[in-house]
Order: sequence, then structure tokens, then C-alpha cells
Amino acid sequence: MARVVCLGEIMMRLSTNPGIRLDRTNQLEVYYGGGEANVAISLANYGHQVQYASKVPNNSFGQAIAQHLSSYGVLTSHLLKNQGRIGTYYVEQGIGLQATNVIYDRQGSVFADMQTLDWDVSKLFEGVAVFHISGITPALSKRWQEFTIKLMKAAKSKGCKVSFDCNYRQNLWSQKEAGDFFSKILHYVDYCSAGKLDAIHLLGIPEQELDTDISYYYQQMNVMFPGIEALYSTNRIVHSTSCNELQGTLWLAGKGYTSKNYKIDPIVDRIGGGDAYSGGIIHSLLMQKSPQETVEFATAASVLKHMIKGDCNQFNEAEVIKFLKQDSAKINR
Repeated sequence: MARVVCLGEIMMRLSTNPGIRLDRTNQLEVYYGGGEANVAISLANYGHQVQYASKVPNNSFGQAIAQHLSSYGVLTSHLLKNQGRIGTYYVEQGIGLQATNVIYDRQGSVFADMQTLDWDVSKLFEGVAVFHISGITPALSKRWQEFTIKLMKAAKSKGCKVSFDCNYRQNLWSQKEAGDFFSKILHYVDYCSAGKLDAIHLLGIPEQELDTDISYYYQQMNVMFPGIEALYSTNRIVHSTSCNELQGTLWLAGKGYTSKNYKIDPIVDRIGGGDAYSGGIIHSLLMQKSPQETVEFATAASVLKHMIKGDCNQFNEAEVIKFLKQDSAKINR
């Protein structure tokens, strides 16, 4: 199995139960999550040696985060601690036709306010196969944009593949700011999670007819950034908050692949589904699975994530493969 480094902010999530408004609840369920942390957990579940690099408060919340990561086998020697606050977000869980609402409270967190890269960057990527980071991290500040470029360059200098999830968040930065930054850093990226809307609105690729296959946009992105080996995303049809259809897409070696289409009904928790997909793609690429096996495995992993509470995937490789092969929802005895 491979050595992987994931870097980003992990936050505390506070969620209502379905059918209860945030301003009417008297209790909240606590989870910990963040895009890069969720990918780290998926890859650790699949047997890889995963280090998670971040900074958390030097208090009980920071300890809870370390325990959360360690419980899934993620290594935390790169998890820094200092006085400060943890970033949080609140989730009003939707159901049926009522959408899920999210409120962020992450400004001034101990991670977002980092003034220097407090890791030994020259050693961070030694013997590492993949470095994973997302667009959420550089969206936090101009300083984190500089840090992201420095980290990517350091990883590439060590022969490490760079995995990047665009993960655009409109509440953190504008489309123009994100697009300008992505145009700079995608030259360093080997594996990229990006969808049709990212291609159109962030990278300026002209929109085609509505039924144009996403492979067209991936082909155009590959022309702009020829170093990208794999491009991937999911196509989601939303029937309601509780019922979605999901299909995975992958562009690899100049050819597009799609997975089986799944109808997920009911959805228990959609948050983290994209991270589970990214984890499945990265794992399959590391294991040199065929392109079709890769997209099928990643999609199945994402579908399974929708069926459990919390931000992270909790299934190992054997369980994902078993789900892929099953033809019913019978009881496993």
C-alpha cells in the first residue's frame, strides 16, 4: 500500500435531526469532518499509510479530532496543536423537498490563521506517493494560497503525485478569484476532481449544448493543463433531498468512463459523498485498477457514504467490492 499525505482544516460539525430547525433545536449531534480529512479516512480504510497534516486547538476539541482520525487508522504526527479556536459549521438536516442548510463559523480558526507553514516541508513528502489538498484550503486567505503553491511545488520536487479537489465554495471566494488561482496551480496537479460547472464558470471553457458529455469539458481542461493524468466527478440528479441518482465519471489517458447509475433512496447523510468518491478514485489509481474498475469502485464508495451519518466513509475495500457485486438489499447473516 502507498504512503499519502492529506492537508487541510478539519472542523466540528453540529447537526440537527431531520425535521428540526436550527433555531428550534435543544440538542445537536457532533461530528468531525473536512474535505481532506474525509479523503484521508477513506484511504486509511483501504489500507494505505495516511498522514493528516493540520492544526487544531490545544484543548479537548483538538484531542477529540486526534482521536477521531486515529480511530480510522489515520496517522496524526503532522497534526499540530496551538491555542485558538476550532472552525465549526452547523447543519440543518433537510428531508424530502426541504433542502439541507449549512452555516459556517470558521473565521479566525487556529488553522485558518496560520502565519507560517509549521511543518518541515522538505521532509513532509519524502517517500510519499500522493499529496491531497482541496480548493477549500486556499480559499481561506491569500496566505493559504501562497502556502498551497509552496506545498504543491515541494510535493512535485519529491516525485509525489498531487491530487486536487476544486471544491469551490461561493461563501469563501468569488468565481473569478478561484478561477484565477486554479489556473495557476492546476499545472502542478496530477489527479483533479472537477465538474462541468467548474470547467465553465471557473476555467472559462465555453458552455456547449445541455446534453454535451462531460468528456468534452475534460478534454478541453486537458489541453489547458496537459500534466493532469486523471479528471473525475459525479453526476447527480436530485429528485429530493432524500432521493438522488448518482453516477461517476472519469477521464483517464484521453478517454471517458462512466459508472453504473445508482438511485439512493433514502439518503441518510449526503455530506462527504464527494470526498468518498475522491478517496475511491485515488485508491484505485494507486492500486492500478482498470479505468472502469476505478470509476465503479469510487461511485460505490460514494453511494455507501450517503447511507451513514457523519462526514466520512466508514467502509473498507472488501465492503465496497461486496456492495458492488450484490444484487439486492438482503440481510447479510
